[in-house]
Amino acid sequence: MREDVMGATRNAGKRRLSKRQRAIYRRRRIVVGVVLLVALALVSFCVYSLGRGAAAAFDATWGGVSRVALERGEVTTPHKSSGVKDCSAKDTRLLLTAKTATVPVGGSLEFVATIEHEGTDSCLVDASDSGRVLTIRSGGDVVWRSDACPAEARQLLMAKGDKDIQSMTWGANRTSDQCVENQDDLPKVDRGTYTAELSLKNAPKVTSEKVTVEVQ
Repeated sequence: MREDVMGATRNAGKRRLSKRQRAIYRRRRIVVGVVLLVALALVSFCVYSLGRGAAAAFDATWGGVSRVALERGEVTTPHKSSGVKDCSAKDTRLLLTAKTATVPVGGSLEFVATIEHEGTDSCLVDASDSGRVLTIRSGGDVVWRSDACPAEARQLLMAKGDKDIQSMTWGANRTSDQCVENQDDLPKVDRGTYTAELSLKNAPKVTSEKVTVEVQ
């Protein structure tokens, strides 16, 4: 008898929900689910907007950035609008070496041009053949210049310790008054002693040591 009473009490404690109440609970769960989805969508939108804003700010400062191969592999090419100063004699060193000391008449000679950053502040340098210029002289006579023909700018953002190394070729010829793309069409120089020097067009005081070569 006692067990029957206890069982009846437990069954009485269980509430049986009507169809209306069950419908109300379902609607509440649906509303809560929709609110959660809207909240997640708003959070995702905010994160996306912040990311786009940061990217836009970066692009406004370093717009048009491209990658250039430097020794440490981290060089960019920001526009001048970034406000970064040009490299000068205080923070830049130029090195020039020739693969050989002699070249036959009508031959060609390969040089290695190196730009090293020695300053503490980052700076910009145009490392194209029009910005980092190789000049060949015979005595005081300028025989050949690498900027005789225009070249697309190759802006490097250089920090302390950065180094850019490029090969440059002189075809043992003489630059004409006009741009001649094919060096084979330029007049050849005579036998003799010539000097080669590297310089920065935007910073004339930045020059390499002269390299002496013989055309034989």
